[in-house]
Amino acid sequence: MSLRFDGPEGGARVQAALSLAFSGGRVPHAVLLEGEPGSGTEKLAAVLARACVCLSEGDRPCGVCAGCRKALAGSHPDIFTLDGDKDPRAFPVDEIRRIRSDAFVRPNEAPRKVFVLLGVQNMPEISQNALLKILEEPPRNVLFLLTATSAAALLPTVRSRVQVFSVAGGGLPTDWALAESLARAVFASGEAELQFGAAALPADREAFRSTLRQLSLLFRDALVRRSGGGGCLTGRESTVAALSGGLTRLSLIRMAEETEKALRALERNANAALLATAFCAGLRGAAGR
Repeated sequence: MSLRFDGPEGGARVQAALSLAFSGGRVPHAVLLEGEPGSGTEKLAAVLARACVCLSEGDRPCGVCAGCRKALAGSHPDIFTLDGDKDPRAFPVDEIRRIRSDAFVRPNEAPRKVFVLLGVQNMPEISQNALLKILEEPPRNVLFLLTATSAAALLPTVRSRVQVFSVAGGGLPTDWALAESLARAVFASGEAELQFGAAALPADREAFRSTLRQLSLLFRDALVRRSGGGGCLTGRESTVAALSGGLTRLSLIRMAEETEKALRALERNANAALLATAFCAGLRGAAGR
């Protein structure tokens, strides 16, 4: 399958990464599009859903076949949507169990069924655990498309079963200076530099959240580099090189986990000042400093 996007939503990097993941007819069983409101995650999910029910032999979605026309009209029988952004109570456990059963029913018209779950940061843990059961052993010809403001809002077991694509935009600043300085401060001889750099974070929870998301992406890039992979989704080559060259793979995994833990705590309205202090200590501990 070759993807065709409607516009610049999500950015060139994410579009290229999604195209690669869906290339050659390979369709993941579950995708999580992570991004702040306004970042284009919902539009990207719509494009991917249409591509999966498109009947064209060329680039998909073609926009003109019967599958595309029904998807655009919101009437395709093989696309099921729950919107947790519009209604935070959209994910009761009984509804997730119904989805789990329906996933084993063959598609009506399209090559596969698509379950679009928007705003899963609002999905309660009991529903996440119910969803996990189908993500662990998914039937063929089914795609789960999830969106969330942060992957850290999901249980680690759920995150491990989906391919995560981080979408820039919305509340994520283009200025990486603070995130990069915090990442590099991990190498300092003492913890004062890191604590000083993080001192401004509690004053603005949105900036705090965005900086944590940027750090998560930096650590992810560094881990890929350390593991022998190529590419750099953040584009912050020098910082990623410093992290991957100066830290072990285990340290980078633990630093990424500390960052996700801080994101979860911030989503749950933890005290920002205490969280910033604990995060700095946890980051240095994870790095072996």
